[in-house]
Amino acid sequence: MYLVYADEQGNVYDHPELHALARSADMIVEILEDELIPLPDGATLVSLPFTRPIGLDPDTGEMVAMQDNVNAVGALLPQGFTRLCIPSYVKTNKDEKLPLFGYSAVVWKDGAFYVTADKSDDPEQWNPMNCDRDELKIQVDRLTKQFPENRLYQHLSNCALGYECLTSSNTFLNRWEGGVPVSFSCNAGCYGCISEQPDDSGFPAPQTRMNFKPTVEEVSQVMLTHLTTPESIISFGQGCEGEPSTQAKIIVEAIREVREKTQMGYININTNAGLTDHIRAIVDAGLDLMRVSTISALDDHYNAYYKPRGYTLKNVEKSLKYASDQGVYTSINYLIFPGVTDREEEVEAMIEFARRTNLRLIQMRNLNIDPESYLELIPPAQGEILGMKQMLEIYQAELPDVVIGSYTHVPPVQYRRKQVMN
Repeated sequence: MYLVYADEQGNVYDHPELHALARSADMIVEILEDELIPLPDGATLVSLPFTRPIGLDPDTGEMVAMQDNVNAVGALLPQGFTRLCIPSYVKTNKDEKLPLFGYSAVVWKDGAFYVTADKSDDPEQWNPMNCDRDELKIQVDRLTKQFPENRLYQHLSNCALGYECLTSSNTFLNRWEGGVPVSFSCNAGCYGCISEQPDDSGFPAPQTRMNFKPTVEEVSQVMLTHLTTPESIISFGQGCEGEPSTQAKIIVEAIREVREKTQMGYININTNAGLTDHIRAIVDAGLDLMRVSTISALDDHYNAYYKPRGYTLKNVEKSLKYASDQGVYTSINYLIFPGVTDREEEVEAMIEFARRTNLRLIQMRNLNIDPESYLELIPPAQGEILGMKQMLEIYQAELPDVVIGSYTHVPPVQYRRKQVMN
């Protein structure tokens, strides 16, 4: 397997001599054959600015950094794939931060690109190639004209067409999981938030956060338009908003209004679950699914990344437990990073967290962040680094009743809510 690099114009090459290496946190590691899969459909190769790729000289066994006029290359994986390593590089300017993406190591092998990844879910629904841009434009035009006073459709049209957000696109294409943002504020200060960054963060937010408070009517219109089949999912908590439960009153009223008119589909919330009282009210109103964002089940790591305001990880646990006890199908949006998530202490803590909360699904999500900034932010490792592939195997063995996946699904049959056909 050979090193892959890019020139200053972004052209990608495979090195004729240097073998590929990868990184686990800040450690340069060799790539194992069972860590490689062919580059998936929908993946994107990107050049990493301000970096020099590091490869292995097979003759000397020494690590070699390439010259200054080339950059390392990483792969951005579609949903359904868990990265196992990050690209091997050294920064040419340590003050520069990489854009907020989840970079996976990529190599050239047997005449094709391969990536260090594991298929953790069916990627078909979230393959960008399955979003017909021409059809999307037609449906955006149709719904914005059908609901000209609804600011949410105007806002989501930019998310779908401008940012190419697949959840927003689903809202207009009336399929699978669609989104309905509700909140412009947040009770956390996540390092690397994709919709709002402080001026001194060093990297711009790739999306613009919504700047208005929708009405119950606007929210329920979007929900009712989307919830038309038993497989439909409508979700509060999008990348273009803050914490949805800060607008619990709107959500509660909208859920009640929608459920008076239809029992079709599933209502989901993507949340940090820190506002336990608000979450309880939303659950009691008729929530079906809840996905809680977390990066760790350890307080010091969690607090370093999320910078929670007025809540703790214990509140998150209480919210998850309450929702699960009420029959909500619960999952975590687990922000993972090779060399960190697979630390021995992290794995042990998360297994116990999942057991205490009766968790149903762990969604392995590749953390979008500048690696050096993240590693400087969090506590150092306390135990052994297990490796991402072994970590996944441990979860499957220790939590046999918990699904390991990548995104929100219609629940398994035994957990589905009975629906009344309209």
